Amino acid sequence: MSDNNVLIKLEGVTKVFFTDEVETHALSGIHLDIHSGEYVAIAGPSGCGKSTLLSILGLLDTPTEGHYTLNATPVEALKPSERARIRNQEVGFIFQSFNLIGDLTVYENVELPLTYRGMRAVERRERAKEALEKVGMGHRSKHLPSQLSGGQQQRVAVARALVGRPSILLADEPTGNLDSKNGEAVMELLRQLHRDGATICMVTHDARFAAHADRSVHLFDGRVVEESTEAEPV
Repeated sequence: MSDNNVLIKLEGVTKVFFTDEVETHALSGIHLDIHSGEYVAIAGPSGCGKSTLLSILGLLDTPTEGHYTLNATPVEALKPSERARIRNQEVGFIFQSFNLIGDLTVYENVELPLTYRGMRAVERRERAKEALEKVGMGHRSKHLPSQLSGGQQQRVAVARALVGRPSILLADEPTGNLDSKNGEAVMELLRQLHRDGATICMVTHDARFAAHADRSVHLFDGRVVEESTEAEPV
């Protein structure tokens, strides 16, 4: 792939946490390109730096050193307000714990990111309905999260991530709170979204799910130790 197609570029990204005069090197000299339309898995054992890397990619954290370019914009030194604006417009998050708001309906949960943008109600309604239909949850739009199964809640969370039409979907252990059947269903949903053109970066410790991606980046002790290209399962 050409550099013109690079959506995310990390150059020498390092993250150090300082606590009680102890330095913890969560990430050390990460170089990573993610191209538009690619499906990348960040894999590795617990504590290797996967979630720290995803937090930096999602503009929830900043690197201690190094450079991060998102959609041709250098983002590591932006003001918090600019980071928040870019995060809302460019990034869709899918969390392990769903993070749905319990007293909002399915529709209201999905619509919420668009409300923060100040989008007109008519357009919000069209976008939310489209996102819910895409994940097979249009018929549950008036339900509360507590009335849904875990697999259904994660589908709603995927719809919420999609509704803003982000440049990239970031998924942090998206099957972690699901049984194997629902986990496979969510992975199939992500794979279908990728076939439809979505760019996805997923953190997982499960080699079976990493194999769904075009490419796996393996971390160990905060460093990239291996990259592998997978053939998409039939």
